[in-house]
Amino acid sequence: HLKTIKMLNYQSLHPHPNNSPNAVLEEAHGILAELQSYNGAGQEIREAIQNPGDLALQEKAWNAVCPLVAKLKRFYEFSLRLENALRSLLEALTSPPYAPMQHLEREQALAKQFAEILHFTLSFDELKMTNPAIQNDFSYYRRTISRNRLNNQQLEAENEVNNEMANRMSLFYAEATPMLKTLSNATTKFVSENKTLPIEDTTDCLSTMACVCRVMLETPEYRCRFTNTDTMLFCMRVMVGVIILYDHVHPVGAFAKTSKIDMKGCIKVLKEQPSNSVEGLLNALRYTTRHLNDDSTSKQIRALLQ
Repeated sequence: HLKTIKMLNYQSLHPHPNNSPNAVLEEAHGILAELQSYNGAGQEIREAIQNPGDLALQEKAWNAVCPLVAKLKRFYEFSLRLENALRSLLEALTSPPYAPMQHLEREQALAKQFAEILHFTLSFDELKMTNPAIQNDFSYYRRTISRNRLNNQQLEAENEVNNEMANRMSLFYAEATPMLKTLSNATTKFVSENKTLPIEDTTDCLSTMACVCRVMLETPEYRCRFTNTDTMLFCMRVMVGVIILYDHVHPVGAFAKTSKIDMKGCIKVLKEQPSNSVEGLLNALRYTTRHLNDDSTSKQIRALLQ
């Protein structure tokens, strides 16, 4: 009964079905597939820039870029829904009277959804990091819009992405790891808005998940159960995701000696994998954490991430 009551409360608190973790995760696969097949309009843009007087080429480039910008807008809007889903999971996993460890044990479905959100986030950012076309396409789109605004031409696509939306999208795609940044900000905001909730409830939930992932990755008898590399990647992405959230939320961060996360162990586990599968994750630790360059971070840990 308790579970049913909880679920009903949950649904009344989160009436928008599109932001429920399940709905968001169902859509996540499609978003990743779209990003994976995102080839950009580099060729068309180059030709248009090299031949500024050729109107046909200008139009060809514009027509190639518009549907891509519509995709980028969809990705950006999805990040806002992902943020809402994460917040509702954080609420559920830190609500009294249970301690974070009890929550993770009692509500494994929620813990799994949380892990899947992190897995999606790191997968998205890895693909985005290696795809320069995204920012090139978007800046070409913005330049064209402002040039046409000077000539008083209203372009149809502008109705779809107005100036304010374009500014927000620019900030989002300028980040090295935009989805992770969104989630880090959301977690920080969640902690600062829930003043009555001890900060440890959130950080313990994150450090416990990091520990579970690390142990699964470094213990041979667990590791031999991973039937494919996808499971390994899933564990590594979730581990890195919770480390980064912990580092944003915890006052002294994940790298300090007092941190509840064994950072040395976590980085070693990553470094034992083939470099092509972990380079993106190591970059996320290098560039998306807050406390790596603090004086309190040991030289050893810094050297590991050099």
